Amino acid sequence: MFILTVIKLLLIALNIFPSRFTNRRILFVIYMTNLVTHVMMDEPRFAQPIPNVTVAVGRDANLPCVVEHLGGYKVAWIHIDRQMILTIHRHVISRIPRYSITYTDNTWLLHVNQAHQDDRGYYMCQVNTNPMISQVGYLQVVVPPNILDIESTPSSVAVRENQNINMTCRADGFPTPKIIWRREDGEEIAVEKKKKGKVLVYDGDVLPLTKVSRNEMGAYLCIATNGVPPSVSKRIILDVEFSPMIWVPNQLVGAPSGTDVTIDCHTEAHPKAIIYWVYNSVMVLPSKKYKTDYTENSYRAHMKLTIRNLQYGDFGNYRCISKNSLGETEGSIRVYEIPLPSTPSKQVTHTTVESRENNIIPSSRNDTTKSLQTDVGYAMKNDLYPGSASSSSGPGGSASAASSSSSTSMQTSALPGGASGNSLSALGGSSKGTLAIGKSMFYTERPPNEYSSSVAGLMPPHRELLLLLLSCWLTLGAGIYLAIRL
Repeated sequence: MFILTVIKLLLIALNIFPSRFTNRRILFVIYMTNLVTHVMMDEPRFAQPIPNVTVAVGRDANLPCVVEHLGGYKVAWIHIDRQMILTIHRHVISRIPRYSITYTDNTWLLHVNQAHQDDRGYYMCQVNTNPMISQVGYLQVVVPPNILDIESTPSSVAVRENQNINMTCRADGFPTPKIIWRREDGEEIAVEKKKKGKVLVYDGDVLPLTKVSRNEMGAYLCIATNGVPPSVSKRIILDVEFSPMIWVPNQLVGAPSGTDVTIDCHTEAHPKAIIYWVYNSVMVLPSKKYKTDYTENSYRAHMKLTIRNLQYGDFGNYRCISKNSLGETEGSIRVYEIPLPSTPSKQVTHTTVESRENNIIPSSRNDTTKSLQTDVGYAMKNDLYPGSASSSSGPGGSASAASSSSSTSMQTSALPGGASGNSLSALGGSSKGTLAIGKSMFYTERPPNEYSSSVAGLMPPHRELLLLLLSCWLTLGAGIYLAIRL
């Protein structure tokens, strides 16, 4: 059918030029004759172009060349960039063993195994006709990104606070990789503070940080991408060094005796600081008395000290100390005693002869102390003048006798030396109303500290003096009394 069409065209062409033989007519006839000859002889031709192939480095690539009506002609593959003949027909000419050739159904397939970057370039499929026919395809070998550690900032870098630093990240690959920076914790990056401010992602090989603060300490990720998987990243830890700092939430802490109290300090330092507590110039170590607790988060630390069962010797100044290679600092916390809420104390009520006669009942501790003094004097008077206690008749006499007997059986529950439960009769022997020389007593069942804080609450600085005077007065009276009896 095709041949008939060609013949028809020839006839039409002859009709256009019926009788004149010109050069143009001769050339046209020659052209048409060659066309018919090629068609009738089935000359080789390419059925389709060679596609451009992209492959990652290390992978296999295949370049097809489809030739129809090859006949006795041969097909060759040539790497144009290297100017190297790879194959001729079914034979591999190149000494590179990664090249091979296969033929199926008019398709000559060039195999490139484990492609290298040197394999990138133009490949020609050529048929040795006369004139030669050929077509060209391109093999693209892409390379995933790779970070160059030698040309990049080390994995850990340190800088002093308020100094500048440039962190660098270099990568190779094909196409050329793009470098971005981000913080591992998702915080913003302060870049060129005066211009750009803070950004979540920064583009560029070099990350400039100016006047670095401790808040910028942490891990930074340098990520390289070029569209070829996989993307790669490098983790760079930025350490910002500064001397220790301490702040104390409560510098004055009060607690009652016998209770537990916890004091704390907050510190920041880098490099990591040594933190500890000091009391009375001695380091506080964990024990039954003390419990220490340290919580660290990055460059921050929270230190706690619990003091169990507070006693008199536990009150005072405690120091929290933080020390590293760049300096040392400390905070001070004063622990003071808070009196327990006052509660009614057990008192032995005594009334003097005069108060009973006038129906007056003492209502304060000062009155109780005066009653104690009167009862002691009254007991000594009975021993000096035995008939005086019984000379009175009626309500007054019986009241005096009751007062005398009650004074001899009065109990002292807290003495300075820690003795308790000693009666006046025990202190003075078997004699009624006597008091041992050198002994002192307190007219209360509460401990001396609590007694003094409640009785002498108006004048706390002089409570020891008041107790000393009372003790001296009682001792002197007892001495005089015994001297008179002897």
